Amino acid sequence: MTRQTNARVAGAAFLLYIIIGIAMMMIAGVTTADEITQRMILMAEHAARIRINFLLTFVVIIVAVTLAITQYAITRDEDQDIARLGLAFRLAESFLGVLGMTATLSLLWLSSSDQVVTSNAAVQTFASLLQKIRQWNVTIAATLFAIGSLFFCGLMLRGKMIPTMLAWLGVIASVLLIFSMPLSLAGFISSSTAQYTWIPMALFEIPLGVWLLIKGVYEKPVS
Repeated sequence: MTRQTNARVAGAAFLLYIIIGIAMMMIAGVTTADEITQRMILMAEHAARIRINFLLTFVVIIVAVTLAITQYAITRDEDQDIARLGLAFRLAESFLGVLGMTATLSLLWLSSSDQVVTSNAAVQTFASLLQKIRQWNVTIAATLFAIGSLFFCGLMLRGKMIPTMLAWLGVIASVLLIFSMPLSLAGFISSSTAQYTWIPMALFEIPLGVWLLIKGVYEKPVS
């Protein structure tokens, strides 16, 4: 594909990634509960929604891999080594997404067991561990996403491929996530506080997706 085609595919992928992500959060909201027993009961009651989210995760992973490859194709002429780093981190993010799916399936399987309803302590402990693993997996994947994003945004800024202010916003948003996600994982800041650091990234990715889809990227003048 040409560079401009890759840019437009990336733009569509950015927007699709966001739309599916919002849909998944809305679907998952029905299983929100403080206690693991109540959460498992809700998962059993809304098993169909959990399965839909599971399938949507497949789509998200495909979109994430598409983004990784198209962003690499867009930026490799600026610096191939840095573009490869961005590609590697975004692919690693996708791999963690696959691992997280196994935790979701395990929780869904446990939620359908009568042992949860009878308050089996061992089952509840294992379910709590799976839930934590799923949360940790999401945060680690978000960190890898942010590192890959920083490499790609840095190259787009240096190569003047997109509007300068938009590229700078991407760099700043990526750096915020690189710091906030590990700090949240280590317990230095709360997860609710860390969620606010996603706002700059959303303010970057939505306009970027629209820009790439409609305009593509700026081409360097031929000398």
